[in-house]
Order: sequence, then structure tokens, then C-alpha cells
Amino acid sequence: MNGLRWIILLLILGVPAGRAEAIDPGIACSNCHTIHYSQDNTLLAQWGTTGPYEFLLINDCIGCHSSSTSDTIVDGIPIVYNTSAPTAPLAGGNFYYLAISDANGHNVVEIGNPDDTLIAPPGAVHTGQVGQNELTCSGNNGCHGVRNFSASVGIISIKGAHHNNVNGQLDVADQVWNSYRFLNGVKGYEDSDWQATSSASDHNEYFGATTPMDTSVCGACHSGGQIGIRPSSQTISGFCATCHGDFHSISGIGGDTTSPFIRHPTDVVLPNSGEFTGYTTYDLLAPVARPAVPASASNIVEPGNGTTETGAVVMCLSCHYAHASPYYKILRWDYRGWPAGGGQNGCNVCHRSKD
Repeated sequence: MNGLRWIILLLILGVPAGRAEAIDPGIACSNCHTIHYSQDNTLLAQWGTTGPYEFLLINDCIGCHSSSTSDTIVDGIPIVYNTSAPTAPLAGGNFYYLAISDANGHNVVEIGNPDDTLIAPPGAVHTGQVGQNELTCSGNNGCHGVRNFSASVGIISIKGAHHNNVNGQLDVADQVWNSYRFLNGVKGYEDSDWQATSSASDHNEYFGATTPMDTSVCGACHSGGQIGIRPSSQTISGFCATCHGDFHSISGIGGDTTSPFIRHPTDVVLPNSGEFTGYTTYDLLAPVARPAVPASASNIVEPGNGTTETGAVVMCLSCHYAHASPYYKILRWDYRGWPAGGGQNGCNVCHRSKD
């Protein structure tokens, strides 16, 4: 694409020209965009069938991030939905597992697999928050992009995010493009290959707090204007709390950060006492969040440390995947199959005396 056509496309998309380097210069514009949405009087096979799409895109979110193969990175694109069993699901899990059960993941509308059981998010603070079969990948009823219930419907909610995208340490998160995985307002450290390869020292890092948000206060989730719904704590658990408020709020776990709890705590420092002292090496079976956003992934876990990037904070993703998993309730391990069925007890990564 010559310089003039490139500038025209940037203007159409509303992307500042100075940030265009966020897209790999080796990737052709036509991999994502089209001008007339047809060629030789027909739609090309790789284009979505529900278009045309806003911003001259050739497909929607799932259309771009899905594959009929078992590969989870295709042409540099992370795949979150495989129609064949994925060989190496990425950090968020894979919507393929919704074929097992609705209880194995989030039933986003774009997958075309409606939830037959739930009518609202479990632990929802507000009735009618996201109703049955209304959850989407992005936008007002979704997770990625801006959720401001005015202009942000569907793809427009992540306008400019891919072109502006930065990765690695994201410790500002004041826009969608500089937020962790385009989760508006969430801080974190993005692994460069979405954990296609992973180990104790090769993984995402999540931001956590020492006290959960108080979701009974509107300001915990509502910032107003174009900023939209976003967690005031800027943590991954706080983000989950914008839908699952009772599960991830200070009031929902019992009113304070000291045991006994009425629900499993999140955004609480892993104690440096008793059985918890044994968790000193990062374990992907039950990852922890950090009280400071790291500059790189670390295999060090320090129970009781609530201030530095090697500290350990319990989060919702310590037990669950974000998209879908092979296991009941989007768990990271086969708790129902443990011990007789050969499953795993990921609880004992933290609760070591319970093994």
C-alpha cells in the first residue's frame, strides 16, 4: 500500500498516524481491511458472512480469532475459538469447550451457542446487568473495549486499539489500547505469545490489590463519559467484579480481608503463614496476581508481600480461565475428577496442607 492510501486508511479508522507502528509492518492492510467488500463480484472465502463490517473490516471478532484447525496462533493472530480441539489453548482458554457444556465457559453471542441455564451473571450486583444470551466479545455487554452504553456497540468499542496496541508492561491503562488485553482500565503484563509457550517464568502477569473493590459504591465500576464501565482498582479481579460483583467485592467475601470468609477472597494478599508459605514458585495451575505490575514475567512468589512485583495476590484467575476451559465452571483443573478420576486438585497449590 503506498503512502497516500495508508494515510487515507488511518484517517478513516481514526488512528493517529504516529501510532501506526503498533501493527507489524509485514502484515498487509488487506489481511484485516477491504475497500469495496467484494472482488470479481463475489465475497472472498476468508471474509465473514455476516458483514459488511464497520471500519472496512473483513470479519468480526470471532471471525478473525477463530480457526477450523487445532492451532491457536494462526498467521500471528491469537485464536480463542477452535472448532477442532485446540492442541495448546492460550492464556484465556478456548471457546471450543462450550461444546462440552454451557458451564465450561462464557456463552458469548458470537459463538452461536446460547446459555440454556443462566439468566444473568452469577453474583451480579444489578438485575438486568447482562441478560441471558446477551454477552458479547466487546461493547456494552462485552469484556473488551469501551462499555459506556452510548457509542460503544460492538466493534466500534475497540476502535483504534489494534493499531495503537502496546504490549509487555501495561501500568497506565487509561485507554483501551494500553489496557491489558483491551480490557478497559485493567493493568497487567502481556506475554508476547499469549502463553502459547509457558512455564514458571514465561507467562502473563496480572495486577492485583490488597483489598477488593466495594461494588456497593457506584464509583467502583462507573467512571462516566467515554471512559465507561471500568474497575476503579484497575485489577483483573476488579474487572470481573463489574459483572460478578458479589464474588469479588469486599462486602461479598465477608466485609474484610481476614479469614473466615463467606466467599473465596480475591484481591487479597496470599498469607505468609501456615500452609501458604510453601507457594514460592509461580505455578500455572493456580497463578497469582502481583501488587505491582512487573516489567517481565517472574517465577518468584513471595507470600505476604503486598507491595512489590514478586508479591502474591489471590485473584479470580487463580482458579478460573476467562473464556472457557475443559472443566466445570471454567476451572483450571479437573476438580470433579479428583482424586478417584485422575483429576487435579489445584487448590493445594496454595492450600498445601489440604493435599
